[in-house]
Amino acid sequence: MMRCMQSPQAPPDTSAMPDEMPTHSTFAVSRWRQGEISLSPDEVAEEVPVALEYNGISHAVMLATPADLEDFALGFSLSEGIVPTARDVYDIEVDMREHGIAVRLEIASEAFMRLKDRRRSLAGRTGCGLCGTESLEQVMRTPAPVHSAASFHTDVIQAAFVQLQLRQALQHDTGATHAAAWLRADGHVSLVREDVGRHNALDKLAGALARSVEDISTGAVLVTSRASYEMVLKTAAIGAGVLAAVSAPTALAVRLAEQANVTLAGFVRAGAHVVYAHPQRLQHGLQHEASLA
Repeated sequence: MMRCMQSPQAPPDTSAMPDEMPTHSTFAVSRWRQGEISLSPDEVAEEVPVALEYNGISHAVMLATPADLEDFALGFSLSEGIVPTARDVYDIEVDMREHGIAVRLEIASEAFMRLKDRRRSLAGRTGCGLCGTESLEQVMRTPAPVHSAASFHTDVIQAAFVQLQLRQALQHDTGATHAAAWLRADGHVSLVREDVGRHNALDKLAGALARSVEDISTGAVLVTSRASYEMVLKTAAIGAGVLAAVSAPTALAVRLAEQANVTLAGFVRAGAHVVYAHPQRLQHGLQHEASLA
Protein backbone atom coordinates (compact mmCIF):
# COMPACT_ATOMS: atom_id res chain seq x y z
CA MET A 1 0.00 0.00 0.00
CA MET A 2 1.25 3.46 -0.90
CA ARG A 3 0.41 6.38 1.36
CA CYS A 4 0.90 10.10 1.13
CA MET A 5 0.19 12.46 4.03
CA GLN A 6 0.11 16.20 3.55
CA SER A 7 -1.24 19.20 5.41
CA PRO A 8 -4.34 20.91 3.99
CA GLN A 9 -2.13 23.79 2.84
CA ALA A 10 -0.20 21.82 0.21
CA PRO A 11 -1.09 19.34 -2.55
CA PRO A 12 0.06 15.76 -1.92
CA ASP A 13 3.60 14.94 -3.03
CA THR A 14 3.68 11.32 -4.21
CA SER A 15 6.47 11.52 -6.76
CA ALA A 16 8.73 9.10 -4.88
CA MET A 17 6.14 6.32 -4.69
CA PRO A 18 6.94 3.15 -6.68
CA ASP A 19 4.34 1.45 -8.81
CA GLU A 20 3.27 -1.89 -7.34
CA MET A 21 1.79 -3.52 -10.44
CA PRO A 22 3.44 -4.17 -13.79
CA THR A 23 2.26 -2.00 -16.64
CA HIS A 24 2.54 -4.84 -19.15
CA SER A 25 2.89 -8.62 -19.29
CA THR A 26 4.58 -11.05 -21.66
CA PHE A 27 2.59 -13.63 -23.64
CA ALA A 28 3.67 -16.32 -26.08
CA VAL A 29 2.11 -15.54 -29.45
CA SER A 30 2.03 -16.87 -33.00
CA ARG A 31 3.12 -14.31 -35.57
CA TRP A 32 2.11 -14.52 -39.21
CA ARG A 33 4.38 -12.58 -41.54
CA GLN A 34 4.78 -12.97 -45.28
CA GLY A 35 3.32 -16.44 -45.30
CA GLU A 36 5.33 -17.77 -42.36
CA ILE A 37 4.36 -18.49 -38.75
CA SER A 38 6.76 -18.01 -35.87
CA LEU A 39 6.40 -18.33 -32.11
CA SER A 40 7.71 -15.40 -30.06
CA PRO A 41 7.04 -13.37 -26.91
CA ASP A 42 4.87 -10.28 -27.07
CA GLU A 43 4.37 -7.46 -24.55
CA VAL A 44 0.73 -6.67 -23.76
CA ALA A 45 -0.43 -3.60 -21.81
CA GLU A 46 -2.13 -4.21 -18.47
CA GLU A 47 -5.63 -2.85 -17.89
CA VAL A 48 -7.07 -3.01 -14.37
CA PRO A 49 -10.13 -1.64 -12.58
CA VAL A 50 -9.22 1.45 -10.57
CA ALA A 51 -11.74 2.63 -8.00
CA LEU A 52 -11.64 6.23 -6.83
CA GLU A 53 -12.96 6.70 -3.29
CA TYR A 54 -13.53 10.09 -1.68
CA ASN A 55 -13.65 10.32 2.10
CA GLY A 56 -14.54 6.63 2.25
CA ILE A 57 -17.26 6.76 -0.44
CA SER A 58 -16.73 5.04 -3.81
CA HIS A 59 -17.37 7.45 -6.67
CA ALA A 60 -15.89 6.03 -9.89
CA VAL A 61 -14.43 2.82 -11.28
CA MET A 62 -12.33 3.20 -14.40
CA LEU A 63 -10.20 0.76 -16.38
CA ALA A 64 -6.68 2.14 -16.50
CA THR A 65 -3.00 1.34 -16.78
CA PRO A 66 -1.62 0.77 -13.25
CA ALA A 67 0.95 3.56 -13.35
CA ASP A 68 0.98 7.15 -12.07
CA LEU A 69 -2.27 6.50 -10.23
CA GLU A 70 -1.74 9.36 -7.79
CA ASP A 71 -1.50 11.72 -10.75
CA PHE A 72 -4.59 10.10 -12.23
CA ALA A 73 -6.66 10.49 -9.06
CA LEU A 74 -5.63 14.11 -8.56
CA GLY A 75 -6.09 15.02 -12.22
CA PHE A 76 -9.49 13.34 -12.40
CA SER A 77 -10.57 15.16 -9.26
CA LEU A 78 -9.59 18.50 -10.78
CA SER A 79 -10.87 17.96 -14.32
CA GLU A 80 -14.21 16.62 -13.07
CA GLY A 81 -14.60 19.60 -10.73
CA ILE A 82 -14.68 17.41 -7.62
CA VAL A 83 -12.10 19.70 -6.00
CA PRO A 84 -11.39 23.28 -7.07
CA THR A 85 -7.64 23.11 -6.39
CA ALA A 86 -4.98 20.52 -5.60
CA ARG A 87 -4.79 21.95 -2.08
CA ASP A 88 -8.25 20.52 -1.41
CA VAL A 89 -6.80 16.99 -1.64
CA TYR A 90 -5.23 16.25 1.73
CA ASP A 91 -4.25 12.63 1.33
CA ILE A 92 -3.96 9.92 -1.34
CA GLU A 93 -3.66 6.19 -0.67
CA VAL A 94 -3.26 3.53 -3.33
CA ASP A 95 -4.46 0.16 -2.07
CA MET A 96 -3.89 -3.08 -3.99
CA ARG A 97 -6.96 -5.32 -3.79
CA GLU A 98 -7.87 -8.75 -5.08
CA HIS A 99 -9.83 -7.55 -8.09
CA GLY A 100 -8.10 -4.27 -8.81
CA ILE A 101 -6.80 -1.11 -7.19
CA ALA A 102 -8.54 1.36 -4.90
CA VAL A 103 -7.28 4.93 -4.75
CA ARG A 104 -8.56 6.57 -1.59
CA LEU A 105 -8.59 10.35 -1.41
CA GLU A 106 -9.26 12.55 1.57
CA ILE A 107 -10.67 15.84 0.36
CA ALA A 108 -11.84 19.06 1.98
CA SER A 109 -15.24 18.82 3.64
CA GLU A 110 -16.72 21.54 1.42
CA ALA A 111 -15.69 19.66 -1.71
CA PHE A 112 -17.03 16.40 -0.31
CA MET A 113 -20.40 17.96 0.47
CA ARG A 114 -20.66 19.22 -3.11
CA LEU A 115 -19.71 15.78 -4.38
CA LYS A 116 -22.43 14.14 -2.33
CA ASP A 117 -24.95 16.59 -3.75
CA ARG A 118 -24.19 15.48 -7.31
CA ARG A 119 -22.96 11.97 -6.60
CA ARG A 120 -23.05 9.62 -9.51
CA SER A 121 -21.71 6.16 -10.32
CA LEU A 122 -19.27 5.66 -13.19
CA ALA A 123 -18.82 2.24 -14.79
CA GLY A 124 -15.57 2.92 -16.63
CA ARG A 125 -14.51 1.45 -19.94
CA THR A 126 -11.33 2.06 -21.90
CA GLY A 127 -11.62 5.36 -23.74
CA CYS A 128 -14.77 6.31 -21.85
CA GLY A 129 -14.90 9.94 -20.82
CA LEU A 130 -18.51 10.46 -19.76
CA CYS A 131 -19.57 6.97 -18.64
CA GLY A 132 -22.35 7.05 -16.08
CA THR A 133 -23.15 10.74 -16.30
CA GLU A 134 -26.70 11.18 -15.07
CA SER A 135 -27.83 14.36 -16.79
CA LEU A 136 -27.21 16.50 -19.85
CA GLU A 137 -26.26 19.38 -17.58
CA GLN A 138 -23.39 17.32 -16.14
CA VAL A 139 -22.08 16.61 -19.63
CA MET A 140 -22.41 20.07 -21.14
CA ARG A 141 -20.26 22.01 -18.74
CA THR A 142 -18.93 25.34 -19.97
CA PRO A 143 -15.56 26.18 -18.42
CA ALA A 144 -14.41 29.72 -17.82
CA PRO A 145 -12.42 31.08 -20.76
CA VAL A 146 -8.74 30.23 -20.52
CA HIS A 147 -6.29 33.11 -20.13
CA SER A 148 -3.09 31.98 -21.80
CA ALA A 149 -0.05 33.79 -23.13
CA ALA A 150 1.14 30.69 -25.00
CA SER A 151 2.71 31.26 -28.40
CA PHE A 152 4.37 28.57 -30.49
CA HIS A 153 5.80 28.30 -33.94
CA THR A 154 4.20 25.31 -35.59
CA ASP A 155 7.62 23.76 -36.23
CA VAL A 156 8.02 23.58 -32.45
CA ILE A 157 4.66 21.81 -32.05
CA GLN A 158 5.52 19.29 -34.74
CA ALA A 159 9.00 18.65 -33.32
CA ALA A 160 7.45 18.15 -29.88
CA PHE A 161 5.44 15.20 -31.17
CA VAL A 162 8.71 13.59 -32.22
CA GLN A 163 9.98 14.06 -28.66
CA LEU A 164 6.75 12.58 -27.34
CA GLN A 165 6.96 9.54 -29.58
CA LEU A 166 10.49 8.81 -28.37
CA ARG A 167 9.34 8.99 -24.74
CA GLN A 168 6.34 6.68 -25.04
CA ALA A 169 8.01 3.70 -23.41
CA LEU A 170 4.84 1.69 -22.80
CA GLN A 171 3.55 2.35 -26.31
CA HIS A 172 6.89 1.21 -27.69
CA ASP A 173 6.64 -2.05 -25.73
CA THR A 174 2.95 -2.79 -26.33
CA GLY A 175 1.50 -0.60 -29.06
CA ALA A 176 -1.65 -0.22 -26.97
CA THR A 177 -1.46 3.08 -25.10
CA HIS A 178 -2.19 6.76 -25.58
CA ALA A 179 -0.07 9.56 -24.18
CA ALA A 180 -0.59 13.11 -23.03
CA ALA A 181 2.36 15.47 -22.69
CA TRP A 182 3.22 18.98 -21.55
CA LEU A 183 5.15 21.24 -23.91
CA ARG A 184 7.00 24.15 -22.36
CA ALA A 185 7.36 27.50 -24.06
CA ASP A 186 11.01 26.68 -24.81
CA GLY A 187 10.00 23.65 -26.90
CA HIS A 188 10.90 21.00 -24.30
CA VAL A 189 8.44 18.19 -23.54
CA SER A 190 8.75 18.09 -19.77
CA LEU A 191 6.02 15.63 -18.73
CA VAL A 192 4.62 12.51 -20.41
CA ARG A 193 1.90 10.24 -19.06
CA GLU A 194 0.61 7.06 -20.71
CA ASP A 195 -2.52 4.97 -20.34
CA VAL A 196 -4.72 2.57 -22.28
CA GLY A 197 -7.38 5.29 -22.11
CA ARG A 198 -6.81 8.68 -23.70
CA HIS A 199 -8.88 10.46 -21.04
CA ASN A 200 -6.91 8.70 -18.32
CA ALA A 201 -3.61 9.79 -19.86
CA LEU A 202 -4.78 13.41 -19.87
CA ASP A 203 -6.02 13.17 -16.28
CA LYS A 204 -2.62 11.78 -15.28
CA LEU A 205 -0.95 14.73 -16.98
CA ALA A 206 -3.34 17.13 -15.21
CA GLY A 207 -2.40 15.63 -11.85
CA ALA A 208 1.30 15.78 -12.61
CA LEU A 209 0.98 19.43 -13.65
CA ALA A 210 -0.92 20.27 -10.47
CA ARG A 211 2.01 19.00 -8.42
CA SER A 212 4.66 20.64 -10.59
CA VAL A 213 6.09 24.13 -10.98
CA GLU A 214 5.31 24.32 -14.70
CA ASP A 215 4.07 27.64 -16.07
CA ILE A 216 0.61 26.67 -17.27
CA SER A 217 0.01 30.03 -18.91
CA THR A 218 2.74 29.54 -21.54
CA GLY A 219 2.61 25.81 -22.34
CA ALA A 220 0.61 23.39 -24.47
CA VAL A 221 -1.03 19.99 -24.12
CA LEU A 222 -0.17 17.30 -26.67
CA VAL A 223 -2.26 14.14 -27.10
CA THR A 224 -1.77 11.06 -29.26
CA SER A 225 -5.48 10.66 -29.96
CA ARG A 226 -8.45 12.44 -31.40
CA ALA A 227 -9.47 15.70 -29.76
CA SER A 228 -12.94 14.96 -28.43
CA TYR A 229 -15.13 17.25 -26.33
CA GLU A 230 -13.82 15.77 -23.08
CA MET A 231 -10.20 16.33 -24.08
CA VAL A 232 -10.87 20.01 -24.70
CA LEU A 233 -12.82 20.24 -21.44
CA LYS A 234 -9.94 18.71 -19.46
CA THR A 235 -7.42 20.98 -21.20
CA ALA A 236 -9.49 24.01 -20.23
CA ALA A 237 -9.70 22.71 -16.65
CA ILE A 238 -5.90 22.57 -16.60
CA GLY A 239 -5.86 26.19 -17.76
CA ALA A 240 -3.80 25.45 -20.87
CA GLY A 241 -4.36 27.59 -23.94
CA VAL A 242 -3.26 25.09 -26.59
CA LEU A 243 -4.35 21.52 -27.32
CA ALA A 244 -2.62 19.73 -30.20
CA ALA A 245 -3.69 16.25 -31.31
CA VAL A 246 -2.45 13.75 -33.87
CA SER A 247 -5.99 12.99 -35.00
CA ALA A 248 -9.22 14.82 -35.67
CA PRO A 249 -11.45 16.82 -33.34
CA THR A 250 -15.20 16.48 -33.12
CA ALA A 251 -17.54 19.32 -33.98
CA LEU A 252 -18.56 19.60 -30.33
CA ALA A 253 -14.89 19.87 -29.35
CA VAL A 254 -14.34 22.70 -31.85
CA ARG A 255 -17.32 24.63 -30.48
CA LEU A 256 -16.13 24.16 -26.91
CA ALA A 257 -12.59 25.25 -27.83
CA GLU A 258 -14.01 28.43 -29.35
CA GLN A 259 -16.01 29.15 -26.20
CA ALA A 260 -13.19 28.25 -23.82
CA ASN A 261 -10.51 30.28 -25.68
CA VAL A 262 -8.43 27.15 -26.34
CA THR A 263 -6.33 26.89 -29.48
CA LEU A 264 -7.22 23.53 -31.02
CA ALA A 265 -4.98 21.87 -33.61
CA GLY A 266 -5.51 18.45 -35.15
CA PHE A 267 -3.85 16.13 -37.63
CA VAL A 268 -0.44 17.32 -36.46
CA ARG A 269 2.22 15.78 -38.69
CA ALA A 270 5.68 16.73 -39.87
CA GLY A 271 5.07 19.77 -42.04
CA ALA A 272 1.28 19.77 -41.64
CA HIS A 273 -1.57 20.45 -39.22
CA VAL A 274 -5.08 21.89 -39.12
CA VAL A 275 -6.09 24.65 -36.70
CA TYR A 276 -9.78 24.61 -35.75
CA ALA A 277 -10.02 27.32 -33.09
CA HIS A 278 -8.07 30.38 -31.95
CA PRO A 279 -5.14 30.21 -34.41
CA GLN A 280 -3.53 33.35 -32.96
CA ARG A 281 -1.29 31.31 -30.62
CA LEU A 282 0.38 29.46 -33.51
CA GLN A 283 2.89 31.10 -35.83
CA HIS A 284 3.48 29.58 -39.25
CA GLY A 285 6.43 29.36 -41.59
CA LEU A 286 6.12 32.66 -43.47
CA GLN A 287 5.93 34.67 -40.27
CA HIS A 288 8.87 32.75 -38.84
CA GLU A 289 10.98 33.30 -41.95
CA ALA A 290 10.12 37.01 -41.97
CA SER A 291 11.23 37.35 -38.38
CA LEU A 292 14.60 35.86 -39.29
CA ALA A 293 15.14 38.18 -42.27
